[in-house]
Amino acid sequence: MNEKILITDPIEQRCVDILTGEGFQVDLKPGLPPDEIKKIIGGYAALVVRSGTKVTADIIESADAMRVIGRAGAGVDNIDSEAATKKGIIVMNTPGGNTISTAEHTFSMMMALARNIPQANASLIAGKWDRKKYTGTELQGKTLGIIGLGKIGKEVAARAQAFGVLTIGYDPVLGADVASKMNVELVSLDEIYQRSDFITVHTPMSSETKGLLNDETIAKCKKGVRLINCARGGIIDEGALLRALESGHVAGAALDVYIEEPPKNSALIQHPKVVATPHLGASTEEAQEKVAAQIAEQIADALKERKIIGAVNATALQAGIPNEIKPFLLLSEKLGKLQAQVMKGQLQEISVRLSGEFLHKYSELLKAGVLCGLFSKLMAEPVNYINAPHLASSKGIRVSEIKDNDGGDYTNLISVRYQTDAESRTFSGTVFAGTHLKIVRLDRYFVEGTPEGTFLYYTNIDRPGMLANVGTILAKANINIGGLSLGRTARGDIALTVVSVDHPIPNDILEQIKKVDGVFDAKVVEL
Repeated sequence: MNEKILITDPIEQRCVDILTGEGFQVDLKPGLPPDEIKKIIGGYAALVVRSGTKVTADIIESADAMRVIGRAGAGVDNIDSEAATKKGIIVMNTPGGNTISTAEHTFSMMMALARNIPQANASLIAGKWDRKKYTGTELQGKTLGIIGLGKIGKEVAARAQAFGVLTIGYDPVLGADVASKMNVELVSLDEIYQRSDFITVHTPMSSETKGLLNDETIAKCKKGVRLINCARGGIIDEGALLRALESGHVAGAALDVYIEEPPKNSALIQHPKVVATPHLGASTEEAQEKVAAQIAEQIADALKERKIIGAVNATALQAGIPNEIKPFLLLSEKLGKLQAQVMKGQLQEISVRLSGEFLHKYSELLKAGVLCGLFSKLMAEPVNYINAPHLASSKGIRVSEIKDNDGGDYTNLISVRYQTDAESRTFSGTVFAGTHLKIVRLDRYFVEGTPEGTFLYYTNIDRPGMLANVGTILAKANINIGGLSLGRTARGDIALTVVSVDHPIPNDILEQIKKVDGVFDAKVVEL
């Protein structure tokens, strides 16, 4: 019997045609309620969705025969990738299919914002002739700050340059030489805020980018800055944006994505200085046809075991990897994710040190694991063990390895040292009893922590009361401490504190912790 594929969102016929042509039974059931999906999902080998279907852990739990979940589009926010990974289901997307459409929409929004086109059009339709009220600003000679220089950010830069716009950008994993070839000046986030007349965001949604533009960072921007978000809702804090528009600090905003979709923040989308569209970035005939065909081809390739392209949960690709190395491979990814979340500055080099003969024979795989973890937190493109080394090379990041047998107290030890233009740091970990992952060293501090869950990570002056002060803030926010790891090199010196917590730490609580006297570099890390 042919394997069955379920499609629960509207999609171009091309997708169905490709899959049926490959011999699969395809059931197109757009708009199916979650309870109905749960009832029937057990008989399907693959599920195809767009943004409408929420593929929850409950649905995945019922997917007994599922091997692949495919998203015809770039984001996988509507898919519980962690639950899929635990069940061995590959989650894939098609990020390149809508690159041009999203870049063009971003630039259209920038033009509309500069010349007040939607507002002027609405005024004219209403029978008014108010030319002075809608006087705009030229793009030529202005500075565009691009946060995230992946495929879409790169295309936006090219279009802006054609209009005489100076393009500056921030991307922590892009080398300066690569940015220079794009004719983009690579700068820090603070420089983006201080220099830009327009700022556009093109990053994935993560704990690092949620609320990236907030009250504090918007206050650093030029008065009269204009903000654009065609990436992910929530990268710009909607409340902070509305306050900045009302104060006049932000001259205008163009939004295609929202924290809630459809958006409920009517005061924001109805603001006279806001251009708002209903998530149209990928809504072109060409893009829809492209991603429909792309996801069909990727799913067919995966189900027929020809190749795997576009997988976003790299751990689901472990079928051919020996079981003995899998815990260390997962550890290498965790070390990469840790690096991504604490790293300061522009990444230049990564060195992976493998101590122990057992690890030496898997060196290429373990290096790829580190890169997978790193890029999964910092890039919107799908990352796996196959393409991670190429991505590092294309971004100008030097990757090296050291093999030795000097693991100290540990038979097998993985150490990751990274070098940026601002710092050099080293993190080390091992696996106990074959399955228990442990972080054992963070820079010069010896610790012992399990890399799983949410952590508060900070350094502090080693004196009485420091932990109590931080703990009080967490307790008042009803955030429970699940575990604690402390490291110091000498009494009274700077110490390291890693606190495992049972709930996410909101930005406002993190800001309170950062203000505690004697606490430095407080960050929330999710592993």
